[in-house]
Amino acid sequence: MSGGADLQPHRFPQSKAIDAVRWLPQPSAFHRLVAAAVHDVDSEASSLEIHALTSQNPNRDPDLRLRSSWTSPSRITSLKASHKAPLLLAASTASGSLHFVLADPVEGTVDSELSVAAEEGFHRGPISAVDIQITGGGECVSVGEDGRVNLASVGESGVGYRRVFDSKGLASYASVRWGSPAEFVTGGLGFGLHWWDQRRPGGPVTQFKSNWARGAAGIVHSIDIHPSRKHVGGSCGTVFSWDLRWPQQPVFLSGSGLSEPANSPSESEVWEVHYDSHIQSSNTASTTKILPVMMCSEDGILAALEQGGESTVVLAEPCAINTFDIDPQNPSDVICGLEWESIAILTRPRDSPVMSCVAMGITSFNEILVAPSDFESAFCLGLVLAHTDYGMVHLWYRLLL
Repeated sequence: MSGGADLQPHRFPQSKAIDAVRWLPQPSAFHRLVAAAVHDVDSEASSLEIHALTSQNPNRDPDLRLRSSWTSPSRITSLKASHKAPLLLAASTASGSLHFVLADPVEGTVDSELSVAAEEGFHRGPISAVDIQITGGGECVSVGEDGRVNLASVGESGVGYRRVFDSKGLASYASVRWGSPAEFVTGGLGFGLHWWDQRRPGGPVTQFKSNWARGAAGIVHSIDIHPSRKHVGGSCGTVFSWDLRWPQQPVFLSGSGLSEPANSPSESEVWEVHYDSHIQSSNTASTTKILPVMMCSEDGILAALEQGGESTVVLAEPCAINTFDIDPQNPSDVICGLEWESIAILTRPRDSPVMSCVAMGITSFNEILVAPSDFESAFCLGLVLAHTDYGMVHLWYRLLL
């Protein structure tokens, strides 16, 4: 297992807990914005903050300056940003409301906010996860512990929404991710993944189930989807993929399933995973090769993993790394939210070939991520990555026609 000791992360202490961090689209190479969902444990106040990353001179330390903030009615449970104009952020809350925050992409100031309140019958209780369409109409899909799946969008008359599904309490959803303009994936406790197609209403069209570990049910924390590659995930230090073409042959990237246990960078819960487009896979031509992934864990490890290669510890902290994001425009840049109320930003050497890839993590379907897709291909393999509370991560292949 190799280390990333040569990387010097810049840490920015905050006075609040960091629940989520996201890179925002950059209008220029010298202008960077980041969004953070924060919570004050003393006052129980929560907010969405937009910061500017300034002074990116190689001879000077960068500076993270607060540009604007929006006060949330309760703690933010999920945060996503649209990477197309206008700059739109979607934030869900523990009280069951969904908020769309429109911001100035240059100044980073909040222009307006529109919402769907819990009192309108949107969700009963906390919303677990949201995701904004990258292509298509820009709809936002939301899922909750109440078993409801909703689609919301911002129009000239405000925010409108429609109910896609209501399990009536028979299921609880914890994560969601768009797979195409018409399809999305949800995850939840005990039943794996559900694939939904708006062209075929009434319920999920496909269900991926698994014997997570020793007969116990797992929870998926995050999912990322790639249109032409495989999915990956992990938990309890174990990260592996599962290709549905060979359901009995999981591929371990980290953990107890490896012949070389020393290659496992973490032994605790894996909170989030993403495919790492900064690292060039050693075998991109193979259709069975798992693309490189990055993970963060409860024991403070941010690591890059590659099938058949050594894991690389990019960052090791004395506290949990609860959330991270890879800048889609500059994949060498990574932002992390640390348990000890601080934000860390690091830049990896830009000497690695860059390729497009995505991943997914599972421990409790809390979040799902999807990469920009190329729908010109006649066939695409959809990728879903997940990690579980019981030390397993599975890889699903889906053939899209």
